[in-house]
Amino acid sequence: MSFRQKRVLLSTPFYALFEFFLLKYIFLLIGGVNDIYIISLAVIIGLMRIVPMFLESRASTPFGRFLSTLDGLWMWGSLMYLIDIVFIYLINIFIPLSFEIRLLLLAIVPVVGIYNYYNAHKIVIKERTIKLPNLSQDMNIIHLSDVHFGSVRHKSIIKDIVDRIKEIEDKCDLVVISGDLADGSSVILKDDFLQFAKLDIPIFFTPGNHDFYMGIESVVDASRKAGIIVLDNEKIQFKSLNIYGLTYSFEDKSTPKFDKDMADPNLVNILNYHVPYYWDEFSSLGFDIQLSGHTHGGQFYPVVWFSELLFKYNKGLFKNKSGKYLHVTTGVGSMDVPMRWGTNSEIVILKLRK
Repeated sequence: MSFRQKRVLLSTPFYALFEFFLLKYIFLLIGGVNDIYIISLAVIIGLMRIVPMFLESRASTPFGRFLSTLDGLWMWGSLMYLIDIVFIYLINIFIPLSFEIRLLLLAIVPVVGIYNYYNAHKIVIKERTIKLPNLSQDMNIIHLSDVHFGSVRHKSIIKDIVDRIKEIEDKCDLVVISGDLADGSSVILKDDFLQFAKLDIPIFFTPGNHDFYMGIESVVDASRKAGIIVLDNEKIQFKSLNIYGLTYSFEDKSTPKFDKDMADPNLVNILNYHVPYYWDEFSSLGFDIQLSGHTHGGQFYPVVWFSELLFKYNKGLFKNKSGKYLHVTTGVGSMDVPMRWGTNSEIVILKLRK
């Protein structure tokens, strides 16, 4: 049983209990419903998490992906309705709300949901400039992360990414993917990433935590078949760049030792590491740029606010006193919940300039 499956199985009973009380208080706002019906709905919602998870672990199907997407949409909706009904009940203490007003306030969630869903599927291309004193030639790097290919975002997201990169690849030198190419919610077949083979630009990828959930071997095999260069705790020279791919440590994957040999003093050094951690340590080793993802920038409100508190470097481009850079992308995909609000699904062109 995978890490993700264990996590879902352990959390589902609590999730179903939460759903029971959430639905009960929603229905009380519009007249109330017998508890038997609410219990039945809570059980169905719980099963909607578990059933597609096991179906997709054997073979990804349109039906399994449909159920997974419904589950993701309702998970987001549950959080929004929780905030919504707390707001309604608090107002109702001081100002009695009519039935029509309560309905109108409940309708805010699906309306906001339409925008969230649209925004999550719209890939935005951004540009940021990095100035380096030791750069011998100007270069453009396409940086992306957190594709989360899986049950909720399947082959269509690979096609969308490739189509967007096609628009800019003639003015860029390479692509760097900072982990979580796979989501871990469905099996990965050898042909799943083949769309990337249509690009005429080198692609470098280093695994993140989600890439291990269904077996890292399948992710690596599918990547290599698509012509993607996998850097697993190893470095490669590309023009005047030394690119080191530091694999995220997960389960039996031990944390690599930080070694001075990771960097090359004669080149511009780039570290590809899924999480935006240890920036000071990597800078002291000689890395000019660290490329990371993982945070999703919080992905949607109100999680965006908590993410700002949880991660010191949540999203964007940072520069320290030593003139070293850290770039944290908000990711191009979405984990479990296909919704974005307050962040973009982004591909970033990093313009390296002298």
